[in-house]
Amino acid sequence: MGFKKVAEIQEFAQIEKKLIELDNEKILLTKVDGDYYAISNKCPHMGGSLYKGTLRDGIITCPRHGAKYDAKTGKGLGKPKILFLEFKMENDRSYPVKVEDGAILIDIDAK
Repeated sequence: MGFKKVAEIQEFAQIEKKLIELDNEKILLTKVDGDYYAISNKCPHMGGSLYKGTLRDGIITCPRHGAKYDAKTGKGLGKPKILFLEFKMENDRSYPVKVEDGAILIDIDAK
């Protein structure tokens, strides 16, 4: 399938994250340090929406249990916690992103 247009860069003038649905997959599209990145919106821990979490300094924090992910790569950075219990950390899936003529494109088929 290749790259598909999902947004325009002008949409990110006032926001730094956007929830995208592409081919039945929910994807979190973020703008970090002037570049665009895409990871799965579903937290690998318990399926929480990362879009509903906070994005600070390129790190997205799941609102359910505080798991932290690098918004650029999907790499797990901070284990989820419930009370004083820590849980196994898994990386989130990331997707290739490119910008062409003001359009943001994502390739969800790339491995």
